[in-house]
Amino acid sequence: MSRERSKGIVGIFVLITVLFVVFMVFAFFTISSLRNTSDLSSKAMKGDEDGQIAVITIENAIMESKKIVQLLHAAEEEESIKVILLRIDSPGGAVAPTQEIYEEVRRIDKKKPVYASFGSIAASGGYYIGAAARKIYANPGSLTGSIGVIMQFADLSELFAFAKYKPDLIKAGKYKDIGSPNRPMTDEERGILTASLAVTHKQFINDIVKVREDRLLKKPEEFAQGQIFNGEEALAIGLVDELAGLWEAGRRIHKEQKLKGEFSLRFLKPKKKRMSFSDLLSEGEETLSDIRGALVKKSGPAYILPW
Repeated sequence: MSRERSKGIVGIFVLITVLFVVFMVFAFFTISSLRNTSDLSSKAMKGDEDGQIAVITIENAIMESKKIVQLLHAAEEEESIKVILLRIDSPGGAVAPTQEIYEEVRRIDKKKPVYASFGSIAASGGYYIGAAARKIYANPGSLTGSIGVIMQFADLSELFAFAKYKPDLIKAGKYKDIGSPNRPMTDEERGILTASLAVTHKQFINDIVKVREDRLLKKPEEFAQGQIFNGEEALAIGLVDELAGLWEAGRRIHKEQKLKGEFSLRFLKPKKKRMSFSDLLSEGEETLSDIRGALVKKSGPAYILPW
């Protein structure tokens, strides 16, 4: 009886081990397919291997700069690439990563030409990055502009009171809970945040003027109040230089830079690599962390939208 019981325990242990291995293999391939590594390659999409104009796509919300900056560096170092074209399709994002990408574009443009092409939308932080390029192309219907800064908070104190929920906050520092959903914001706190946003707004405007001052047809106070413009309107103001889609912009750049050979675009993208078991565990931990972070952000009452 004892021997049979031992066999049963061993069988259960073997089954659990097999299921664990199957789960880890499944997780390995799932994470490998969903997440790119930071290792980069300048290998282009099929048929564009010899393109001298490298296209780097900037899309969705700009919340980090590392991947874009790495692609910029890869294009900068590749001798066969003569021009970098930023394809921007982003409504904006966080302040700091946007400024980091802007700085790298400005630096690289001094040694290798960097242009920008606006897709459906290149607004706020998306426009900020585009402004760093030596020339901006936009479609007539591209949405751009939105040169401003915004920060949003929610006062849920009345809702908490209705639900008989009593938050208990402990802090060190008079302003540490500024923007807390537990209470209304004071006039003093509102003034602090407004002043901070004004400084950031000024940084935004100054960086645009730094590159495009001789092309702007209106004063910043006329176009930098958060307004949205289509490509045609932006051209009339001097926020963009020419109306053209991505491939037409590429052809014009090819001619302007007097590049040899036939025109083609070389789309740069991060290279996927095989992951080791330790990489899998690390990626799994990062994925769980991202999920937890997303849940916290979604459940949190305060939303900060810098651009």
